[in-house]
Amino acid sequence: MTHPAQGPAPRLAVGSQMVVETLGTSPRRLGELHGTNSAEGVVARLVDVAARHLDHVHEEFTDAAQNAASVLTRVATGKAQINSLGVLQNSATQIDILAARRADAVERLKQVIHAYQHMASLDNGTAQPAHHTGQAPIRPAAPSAPPNRAPRRR
Repeated sequence: MTHPAQGPAPRLAVGSQMVVETLGTSPRRLGELHGTNSAEGVVARLVDVAARHLDHVHEEFTDAAQNAASVLTRVATGKAQINSLGVLQNSATQIDILAARRADAVERLKQVIHAYQHMASLDNGTAQPAHHTGQAPIRPAAPSAPPNRAPRRR
């Protein structure tokens, strides 16, 4: 009996991969682990949404970058004419915007993953430290009123 050739396992999209590496389960599965109306369930769904958003933005970024690379290759090999308005025209700006959106989506996903981890640790009764490597230390809020001072003597 012959088996169809098996190629490499399909690679998870970048957002989904971040969730799997950090939480040990897929974003979609994470949402199924908790009750629909529970706080953990809500945050788990936020992780799923943030991961899918990052996956989508990353795909847009990759497509735009690959298209630009193709245009540049055709121009460099003399297979395409250089437009007087520029080789990439609006593509370079689009790639920059998508790169910024991707970086923002990565940070958002990290934040909701952290929120989920914190919520899960509270649910398990084990508090996590408030400061994690790579984050700025948490500073106490500035006092809302100046400290009481002794009245001046006249």
